[in-house]
Amino acid sequence: MDRSRLKVLALFFIPVLILFFIGLVFGPLGSSFLGKEPPHIFKVPRPYVALPSESIFHIGSFSITNTLIASWFTMVVLVVLSLILTHKMKLIPGRRQGLVEVVVEGLLNFVESVSGKKHARMLFPGVATIFTYVIFNAYLALLPFFGTIGIHHHTHGHEKFIAIFRAANTDINVPLSIAIMSFVFVEFWGMRAIGVFHYLSEFINVRQLAQGLKELLTGKLRSAPMNIVVGIISLFVGLLEIFSHLTRMLSFTFRLFGNMTAGKILILVSCFLIPLVFTLPFYGLELLIGLIQALIFSGLTLVFGTVAVAPKHEEPE
Repeated sequence: MDRSRLKVLALFFIPVLILFFIGLVFGPLGSSFLGKEPPHIFKVPRPYVALPSESIFHIGSFSITNTLIASWFTMVVLVVLSLILTHKMKLIPGRRQGLVEVVVEGLLNFVESVSGKKHARMLFPGVATIFTYVIFNAYLALLPFFGTIGIHHHTHGHEKFIAIFRAANTDINVPLSIAIMSFVFVEFWGMRAIGVFHYLSEFINVRQLAQGLKELLTGKLRSAPMNIVVGIISLFVGLLEIFSHLTRMLSFTFRLFGNMTAGKILILVSCFLIPLVFTLPFYGLELLIGLIQALIFSGLTLVFGTVAVAPKHEEPE
């Protein structure tokens, strides 16, 4: 490594190490070991985590919460970005249009690699929407004004700070709403691809049970009992399949909610113990976790959708 690169690295890492040492010594963690009160400039509010979302104002009887405002902010950002990036599209793309096409093509190739080209165009809008919404919720929550700009609410003689913007994914209602939409997408794709009655018959199949009862009434006693038993088993398996589809919403919800809430707590605690630069690596970790959670949520939706559009007697491509 040449000297110019070493100088650049030294100019970057030496100030970072100095700031880390200052935050370690004079922050709450170092001050507690030294038995002193930390300087006023290094005093960071104790981490406060409220799992339920907090109301900012009301419209009639409808409560507008900080996570709802954050989710609306994400939607506005996505709409504005889509309008800017797709404005005046040309046959020969420029840099801006080329960036959009790379992202869209990458997501489409990801969908095609799992579902095949036959159903990729149908599954792509739902999968891409879930991916972009989850990842933008996670990344926008790392902006400085999230959790820092708010109002002071006085209740029973106590002052409570309520942030106007709070990470949307840390409110269990937001992951639940995305999970419900994922469930709706999967069932709609299955019904659209193979037909409503054919799709529902894979869950509630009473054909063999009805055949066994018919044979029992017509005197065909040799095959009737077996058909009745197999029909009851098929019906029970169908009910288990319905239950498994419903439990997907719970697993989706708590996976996203748990990971995003844990990341928020980690950042708050690290910032409180050692102020200044110690939190930066955890912001990088949150960027990675946001990407992973978006991929998991959209990827599982894609896998379940691919299974739903393929009849039981066919294998997904």
